[in-house]
Amino acid sequence: MSTDLGGGLTMTKVSVGPMDNNAYLLEHGGERLLIDAANDAGTLQDLIGSGGLRAVVTTHRHQDHWQALEEITLATGAESLAHVDDAQGIPVVTRTLRDGDVVEVGGASLDVIHIVGHTPGSIVLSYQGKHLFTGDSLFPGGHGKTATPENHTEIMDDLESKIFGRFGDDTVFYPGHGKDSTLGAERPQLAEWRARGW
Repeated sequence: MSTDLGGGLTMTKVSVGPMDNNAYLLEHGGERLLIDAANDAGTLQDLIGSGGLRAVVTTHRHQDHWQALEEITLATGAESLAHVDDAQGIPVVTRTLRDGDVVEVGGASLDVIHIVGHTPGSIVLSYQGKHLFTGDSLFPGGHGKTATPENHTEIMDDLESKIFGRFGDDTVFYPGHGKDSTLGAERPQLAEWRARGW
């Protein structure tokens, strides 16, 4: 079932693989873009259907987010996009992204926001500042796993300045695993997240 995100952009969310990874198919103006070809290539190909695929964006280099990437890009001819700092850890990347870049799908624009901490090149995609695809950088209840206290500080700094400091409480975010939430629901916990160290 697809969700209307406004401006003619629709989103369909599926959970795939043993780690229940979320994959998101966005469609606008007859073009499609997939966020995280995480697993279960057959399920993702059924989701994409016969309409083709313009690109796959991988939110970060962890293997559970790109298990089906090679198969999907081979089957569809789609571009494979990822942040330059994580590209070496992803099996196929045809174009690298940086903070402030824009990814287009059928005339709809997604802004690339670089979030350091979970991995060096994790990204969040923002649509009209109202919808965020956060990968493992932000979940309901906290951020994704970090390896060191320094990484925890980095991701908290980026989340507070680039996400919570930039977008309003009604902004919905769609994480790499689990349920969606809003920034308003999570904002009161930021100090607690920072203090607990993970």
